[in-house]
Amino acid sequence: MAKRDAIFPNPKNALNDLHQYSPAIRSGDLLFVSGQVGARGDGSPEPDFEAQVRLAFANLKATLAAAGCGLNDIVDVTSFHTDPESQFDTVMAVKSEVFPQAPYPNWTALGVTWLAGFDFEIKVIARIPR
Repeated sequence: MAKRDAIFPNPKNALNDLHQYSPAIRSGDLLFVSGQVGARGDGSPEPDFEAQVRLAFANLKATLAAAGCGLNDIVDVTSFHTDPESQFDTVMAVKSEVFPQAPYPNWTALGVTWLAGFDFEIKVIARIPR
């Protein structure tokens, strides 16, 4: 079995200690990124939905960068939405800025009822460049 290495962005987010999880785990040439939310440094949710989505992507980018990856290394995306119907347009607008051209990563979006005070969460699997 491949060795597992925990990856933490700098600065580390308070949620990692509060909820006892690693932002990402490197296993072989794959990076498994935990769900990233629009959390401020102290772990509190960004109240504005669009800003929360943008902050979730910024936290995702920081976690990827800590492992030597970027957005182009993402192969699989799962996002979680507390109100997909009303949030769809905002998420798609931000998504089109983050991934402006093909090839796009595959993406699964799920509607959920609870995200610990957040309204959007994104988790990915990325291939670590050699």
